Amino acid sequence: MSQPWPDSLIIIKLLVAMLCGGAIGLEREISHKAAGLRTNVLICMGAALYMIISRHISGGAPYTDPARLAAQVVAGIGFLGAGVILQARGSVHGLTTAATIFLVGALGIAIGEGMFAIAALATGLIILVLVVLRFAETLMGGRKQDFRYSLRTGKPADLLQGLLRLLEGEHLQIEDFSVTDLGNGEHEAHLTVTTSLEGHHRLLRRLPQLGAEVRSSAGPKDSS
Repeated sequence: MSQPWPDSLIIIKLLVAMLCGGAIGLEREISHKAAGLRTNVLICMGAALYMIISRHISGGAPYTDPARLAAQVVAGIGFLGAGVILQARGSVHGLTTAATIFLVGALGIAIGEGMFAIAALATGLIILVLVVLRFAETLMGGRKQDFRYSLRTGKPADLLQGLLRLLEGEHLQIEDFSVTDLGNGEHEAHLTVTTSLEGHHRLLRRLPQLGAEVRSSAGPKDSS
């Protein structure tokens, strides 16, 4: 029967899990994602700890399988990833965040098993995908983001009708919509539209044609 891992090795594994999860979580935090720094650190450390415990429980005894507990970790992370995926009016958000959570869990399992080199390489590749490929998608103009607009008008009903016709022509949908009464017959409509950067520029040119004063948010929020 194999001997339990020394405490020093367990501490090293948990610290490595904290570092790897933190590196990925920092990128997610900078990108203002729901699963940020603390979430990714905890997921990675939790998966590593489950793998460590699984090894200690089995202790190399016959008819034991430490991979069974790891398999349950994978299932649990699947539920956690599903929780960050939001669907609103036909648009799905959070798939990239869910995929990241799935990979961070795999990192924790690898670290718990002592596969430090593979975990370090995978951490670098995950960050590369999240950072570099985002810029590549933006340059290609194909990445869709959430853009927020504010339109001031005296006829909100007419504005909404014209807005729906405009978005239908652009094959877009409103994600969020609200109207604020400013008094003196003035109203301000707030809406969010998921589109590409090119589509955003088209909307900025066409929205003033609805007879409203248009303002757009300073920075679009990534919808993944």
